[in-house]
Amino acid sequence: MKRIGFFGLALALGFGALAKDWPIFRGNRGLTGVAPGELPDKLALQWKFKVAKFSKASAVIANGHVFVGDDDGRFVSLNLSTGKRAWEFKVEAPIEASAMVLDGRVYFGDLDGFAYCLDAKTGEQVWKFETKDKITGGPNWQLAPDGKTKQVLFGSHDFFLYCLDAVKGEKVWEYESENFINGSPAITDHFTMFGGCDALLHVINVKTGKAAHKPIEAESYIIGSVAADAGRVYVGHRDNEVLCIDLKQKKIAWKYKERAFPYESSPALTKDRVLIGGGDKRLHCLDRKTGEQVWTFATRGAVNSSPVVVGDKVLVGSADNRLYMVNLKTGKRIWSYETGDEISASPAVSGERVVISSSDGFLYCFGAKDK
Repeated sequence: MKRIGFFGLALALGFGALAKDWPIFRGNRGLTGVAPGELPDKLALQWKFKVAKFSKASAVIANGHVFVGDDDGRFVSLNLSTGKRAWEFKVEAPIEASAMVLDGRVYFGDLDGFAYCLDAKTGEQVWKFETKDKITGGPNWQLAPDGKTKQVLFGSHDFFLYCLDAVKGEKVWEYESENFINGSPAITDHFTMFGGCDALLHVINVKTGKAAHKPIEAESYIIGSVAADAGRVYVGHRDNEVLCIDLKQKKIAWKYKERAFPYESSPALTKDRVLIGGGDKRLHCLDRKTGEQVWTFATRGAVNSSPVVVGDKVLVGSADNRLYMVNLKTGKRIWSYETGDEISASPAVSGERVVISSSDGFLYCFGAKDK
């Protein structure tokens, strides 16, 4: 593993996350997929960067830089304004997981099962931690019980959820599930939650690493990440349903099922809506309280991309090669852009900039004005 290079200008920049940034998969620790601010009705391509022959990882954004990995094992930092490469770090395996930027460091995992911590300004390796199988989900973070230090959480296909000291990379605790952990763990109210191929929702006390209670049956295996807020968890699963799980009652509050197609997308949550992509080529908008369908938006390919809500608009990619902008209230298309291949990655949003990977190997950045 080595750092290939970086622009000297990056040394002068700080790398703490700003309020408008997108420093973690789905934007926040609850993984709710909501960005602050507003977007114009039409976006224009600002730049695109050739990452690899193929890329499916979702980007993150912190303090004017974009961070993303690719199928060739390259992890890059790009200037958000120009698309110019600041530095590149090479690993031995493909990178499918999203990264996380925290306190001047960037964290990610690869398909060899290694979790990495790099200096966000220089790309220099700080530490590396080995699991026993591949890492496909992005990390999350929490404050340690001392209220000062921070810890990083991520899952692996070795069935374990790991909690590491964010600075040293030392293991604090590990929690064993019953099968692969695919997505990122959500964190809210001193608990972390995740699902996986064991078809269970695990709820863990983040201070102790112990289960808060017996896992809740999700009834089918979970590919994406859950979204958590206000005592409820929302997730789609392989057996063609979207679930709302009440953590206090420890049971499913409602189910949504319309067609026999699986959900690989992770949901986005507003105060009254749940947005999720489906294998039936549609974006689904549901009433958050009841699970009833509000509207659907049809594309020409499976919607495995995870939607992001920005003000009154929803952004989502599709296997029909397009990034779509949809009206949150009506479900009508506002704008779209066609890339060279399918999009399964989730958008990252910072201010009026939208960044997303396409399977054509390019990272695309859109903004309010023509370049």
